Amino acid sequence: MYNIATLNKISPYGLGKLTDDYKIIDRTDEADGIIVRSQNMKEMDFSDKLLCIARAGVGVNNIPIKKCAENGIAVFNTPGANANAVKELVIGGMIAASRNFVAASDWARDLKAGELTVAKQVEKGKSQFKGNELKGKTLGVIGLGGIGVPVANAAAALGMKVIGYDAYLSVKSALHLDNSIRIVENIEDMLPELDYLTVHVHANDETNGMINADVFNAVKPGLVLLNYARASIVDFTAVKKALEYGTVRKYVTDFPNEEVLTLPNTIVTPHMGASTDDAEDNCAEMAVHELMDYVENGNIKNSVNLPAVDMGVCAAASRIACIHRNVPNMIGQITATITAHNIRDLTNRSREGFAYTLIDLDSKITDETVEELRKIDDMIRVRVIKA
Repeated sequence: MYNIATLNKISPYGLGKLTDDYKIIDRTDEADGIIVRSQNMKEMDFSDKLLCIARAGVGVNNIPIKKCAENGIAVFNTPGANANAVKELVIGGMIAASRNFVAASDWARDLKAGELTVAKQVEKGKSQFKGNELKGKTLGVIGLGGIGVPVANAAAALGMKVIGYDAYLSVKSALHLDNSIRIVENIEDMLPELDYLTVHVHANDETNGMINADVFNAVKPGLVLLNYARASIVDFTAVKKALEYGTVRKYVTDFPNEEVLTLPNTIVTPHMGASTDDAEDNCAEMAVHELMDYVENGNIKNSVNLPAVDMGVCAAASRIACIHRNVPNMIGQITATITAHNIRDLTNRSREGFAYTLIDLDSKITDETVEELRKIDDMIRVRVIKA
């Protein structure tokens, strides 16, 4: 029986995918796995029992991913599971900014019959909210991953001209892009053409503050900027000045804070990009499947701190999983320790200083051999998946 702790409210539909071998508990110090959404885990202490953390969503800036790797804890996320929900909100944000939905709705709700009826006031005052259509306008998309690609394709389907940029564009993403979308090699190549700009990148040292004064100096006046990535992607001081000067006509963001709420000409939503029943179900289901496959088979898919490894369901007598530092001669030391056993299959992959070795053996591994594996220098964790 494996104990699974949940942080935040996790979709019952997704949790329902756990088999009878799993039990939902409250105490994280007794958990074999944790499923989380947005709760901050950076100051949390992890027990030696904890094997993995599954984030029911994409962003993992609430999880100390390097600390987890150093403690032999795999961290998963669920890319693509909430992509449609975010895509629809981005398109809605563009339409809301273009047609002045928020201001128009607020104005209409305050109308009261007086000298003129409400209907007559509407006809007299509606011209102040005149906007523009998206068709024929140019959208720049920075980040062509699980969300950026469907956003770009949806915008193209609406008749927009779409220009995309991604420093790490994958073949898979490129193949899924509409043929009309133009890809540029540098962000600067798209900026002078844009009417709209949306950003879909992870927040990290490389991307924090990437939408800054240099970007705003390169665009034409009247840009609509959309930020459904993370608040830190956009430099606050720069966007404030851009709004004051009219360089940015509207700033649409899903990340309210004390500073953003002081800005003029903004549309602010309460971090609701993935807040649909459908997306929460999809994310939870995907997180559960990733967690179970890792716990039961040692397979890693969609980890953010360990390499991808998949050897299927174990059909061998034993399967051992080793998390270790990516240093020379680790495979030699591991195989030398298990010379009493015939290796049926072995996969080794590395990622950012850490490595993962999954081994199938034709005979039962002994406790003594497992202990010898654990004594190898730079070995972080040895787990017997099947013995």
